[in-house]
Amino acid sequence: MTKEQWCLRVPVQDGESARRTAIAENILDRTLRPRAENGFLLIPVVSPRDGELRAEFAENHVIEELPRHEQIGGIVVLQDDDPAGAEKILAARPSAHTALFATSPVEGEFRTKTFKVLAGVPTTETMYHEYGRRMVIDLTAAYFSARLANERQRILSQMRGDETVLDMFAGVGPFPVMLGGSASFVIANDINPGAVLLMQKNIRLNHLTNVVPMLGDARNLARILAPMKFDRIIMNLPMDAAEFLPEAAKLAKPGTIVHLYSLVEREGEHTADILHVFPGAKITERVLRSYSPTSWHAVYDIEVAACE
Repeated sequence: MTKEQWCLRVPVQDGESARRTAIAENILDRTLRPRAENGFLLIPVVSPRDGELRAEFAENHVIEELPRHEQIGGIVVLQDDDPAGAEKILAARPSAHTALFATSPVEGEFRTKTFKVLAGVPTTETMYHEYGRRMVIDLTAAYFSARLANERQRILSQMRGDETVLDMFAGVGPFPVMLGGSASFVIANDINPGAVLLMQKNIRLNHLTNVVPMLGDARNLARILAPMKFDRIIMNLPMDAAEFLPEAAKLAKPGTIVHLYSLVEREGEHTADILHVFPGAKITERVLRSYSPTSWHAVYDIEVAACE
């Protein structure tokens, strides 16, 4: 039996990374089998918002539904403290070696979590693959989520080859690593020493010579980097990024694109704040994913206006 469904179309070599991202974002249609076509992998997804086109897929035999989880490299992070469910996931996911449960929320200035091992190898470190790049991740040293993989590809597709990029909250370096190959250079800053150590590893791992890691407070970037101005600024600190808009403004110029990521509870929640700092800016707001019944993760793409 076959069925027509919306799907993502990615190069075969990026297929496993894209499939894992679809799982992490809870958009994979598990009732249908991905298939290869002319050097591309077609991955069925559950709604047209997430898909690029429609195609025919063979139906999967229904298997026991697994507990909700996110997979990051060889680690799965369960939403519930469920050791039995963790064992089921590891049995069903040959690429996974460890199942964890977060015992704390993201907390502190360094945005870290604590975890307990539910099953498998007792580690919080793994190798993560994303669209041909590799990154070492340690979930206790620095916050990381695979859910923005497609968002990083969206930004990459917009870039010109000569852009200068600033990532104000770079973490272990997913944006710098993914964008570095298409930029003139990237300044990648984070306040967490553990994150910066991992970012340095990931820069070397991907042979990037134009990505410069920095350890510092984003509030001081304009003073440290003056008189530099950037073509593109990444602000991925969902709880607090809007507070840093005045600092970003000092590092922007007419035509700069700022990507502000935030958890919001209403459309346009940060529009007034943005226009106060960037008068006349062109703003596009996009929903990335649901975060809770009353909030969602959004990105504001801000094009800085020319000075009058």
